[in-house]
Amino acid sequence: MPSSTGYAKVNGVEMYYEEHGGAEGNRRPLVLLHGGALTVDLTFGAVLPALTDNRRIVAPELQGHGHTADTDREITLRNLASDVVGLLDDIGIEEVDLLGFSLGGLTALEVAVRHPERVGRLVLASTHYHQDGYHDEVRTPDYNSPLLPSQADFQEMADAYAAVAPDPGHFMDFLAKCSTAAHAPLPWTADDLRALDTPTLLVIGDTDFVRVEHAAEMRRLIPRARLAVLPETTHMTLMRRTSVLLPLLDEFLD
Repeated sequence: MPSSTGYAKVNGVEMYYEEHGGAEGNRRPLVLLHGGALTVDLTFGAVLPALTDNRRIVAPELQGHGHTADTDREITLRNLASDVVGLLDDIGIEEVDLLGFSLGGLTALEVAVRHPERVGRLVLASTHYHQDGYHDEVRTPDYNSPLLPSQADFQEMADAYAAVAPDPGHFMDFLAKCSTAAHAPLPWTADDLRALDTPTLLVIGDTDFVRVEHAAEMRRLIPRARLAVLPETTHMTLMRRTSVLLPLLDEFLD
């Protein structure tokens, strides 16, 4: 359970966020950015208890996700990143570590590229920087592919949304809007990654949406990057592989 919850008015969005932990010591706060069509709990529920040890965690839900109501505004990475920075301004945090998964990873990368002074360390889980970073069956969805979420995964997303969303009946429209955002052209070049001086941990599964070769390219481009490929791990199981993932996060963030 979060130690506190709240809403911040940023860019016309009533943005829900949770705070966990709180005993910071010398550690920067860690901001968790969830995946597309997911919630904080669905994305990070397995790793949150360990991450809160002696660290302040801030975990927002992005536009249209979970407790945060959708608006007429388009869902874009620029908008989502601007919301995250606006939230940090609202609650008075200058510099954070960022851990983003999937859409949250794309958002985290956008924050780091546009606002490098706000990010101490960056963890990009299941994150690409160019459209060809995804496998073909993800870019042009083949729903028979084992890489993609199962029907049970989609049902879990729908149930989580219905449990907390301000308008539970909006899920299918929201899912379509999210899908459009996920397949939109990405805003970065290789030079943007070369200019990124933030220590960065790239994490993907060996059967993830993101191609291993693309993740290796990102590791070469980002000057202070390291790459972890988790074995026997899909996109939907990555953040639940606690026995492998948590030691990586602990070592990198500390």
